[in-house]
Amino acid sequence: MNRRRISTGSPFEARIGYVRAVVCDGWVFVAGTTGYDYATMEMPARVEDQCRNALATIGAALAEAGAAMADVVRVRYILPDAADWPACWPVTSEVFTAAPPAATMIVAGLQEPEMRIEIEVTARLPD
Repeated sequence: MNRRRISTGSPFEARIGYVRAVVCDGWVFVAGTTGYDYATMEMPARVEDQCRNALATIGAALAEAGAAMADVVRVRYILPDAADWPACWPVTSEVFTAAPPAATMIVAGLQEPEMRIEIEVTARLPD
């Protein structure tokens, strides 16, 4: 089994003991990703901006793995407040309209109070 690990350099990765993504046997597993701008470690207040940042971080990890958003087959959205979810729809629709994945939205607490969305994806490397 061939595994490759991809890190974004997030301080959470080292502190908690995980990487942003693992590439294994043609699959890319991207860890739950929140809306931090990892260059500045700033978290936007608006949930849709956090969603956009999280998807950009995921897109960069997928690109490093050799995949793209169109290769995502499964996405999980986790939000502490279900009322925030509709504000994210224009962002998620824009990213996934061309190749929609199977998706689930879960309501659960997140690690830090400023986190309003966390997104996890699974992608299949292109042939």
